[in-house]
Amino acid sequence: MEVSVLNIKGQETGRKVTLNEDIFAIEPNDHVLYLDVKQYLANQRQGTAKAKERSEHAGSTRKLIRQKGSGGARRGDINSPVLVGGARVFGPKPRDYRFKLNKKVKVLARKSALSYKAQENAIIVLEDFEMEAPKTKDFVNITKNLKVDGKKLLLVLPGVNKNVYLSARNLQRTEVMQASALNAYKVLNADVLVVTENSLKTIDEILVK
Repeated sequence: MEVSVLNIKGQETGRKVTLNEDIFAIEPNDHVLYLDVKQYLANQRQGTAKAKERSEHAGSTRKLIRQKGSGGARRGDINSPVLVGGARVFGPKPRDYRFKLNKKVKVLARKSALSYKAQENAIIVLEDFEMEAPKTKDFVNITKNLKVDGKKLLLVLPGVNKNVYLSARNLQRTEVMQASALNAYKVLNADVLVVTENSLKTIDEILVK
């Protein structure tokens, strides 16, 4: 699949790049995508939810009513979960929600996500560029030139570019990330994927071994 390379003015440079078929033209695996997205979202959870159980609740331990003969449910002290204001049964405790996925599964998930974007023609290849200073207005002009303003945009760069990152930081529907950190969730969550030429080379090196 050939894609024209655009410059930051939205004009064709006359060059074309061929997207690697082993990455951008495979049969997407939906189950693997589900697992990778599930792992990514699980890793974002703090896991700090905590509710006091019966032994931790403040209150007297005096037995309120006798065990039998009342006609109602048996209950002990005022901390009983049966009573209003009592402790919670099996409440949440601090825990780690992270789980393991094999490397090959994660690689296949990224390939599947990128293949979906290629099928949707939602990939724009941009020639490598630099920004002299962080300026949101200049970055917005680039998105307008590429006709992607108003869309959920993911810009993939080959490495750290502080000026570009700071220029896009205040835009709600725009995210900038390095090619080495690319994951299935970020790709699927974006409406349009804007990838620089050198980023494609980095993606090839990482996903094709």
